[in-house]
Amino acid sequence: MNKYGLHGKLQAKDGNGDALAAILLQASQLVSTAKGCHLYLVSKDAQNPDSIWITEVWNSKEDHDNSLQLDGVGALISQAIPLMADKPTKGLELEVLGGLPA
Repeated sequence: MNKYGLHGKLQAKDGNGDALAAILLQASQLVSTAKGCHLYLVSKDAQNPDSIWITEVWNSKEDHDNSLQLDGVGALISQAIPLMADKPTKGLELEVLGGLPA
């Protein structure tokens, strides 16, 4: 299988977790048809509703990087940044070996 995976957390400013998650869910719709996208999962931390987790699986890092150039993705990033408590940090890069599809 050997796919490219990312798993990371975005920390929203206090009280902005739902708004940040809504933007990321819009992003999931945009990338759902992108070449090589298998999974773009948005989750909220049950203990901290302002911590939003993103889990992605792609055919390759190149496919992921190309998805950032899709129409509308840049605008969503611009909307998300003011809601974040910190600059986004690089998430965990993973080599996905297999498993049950979502």
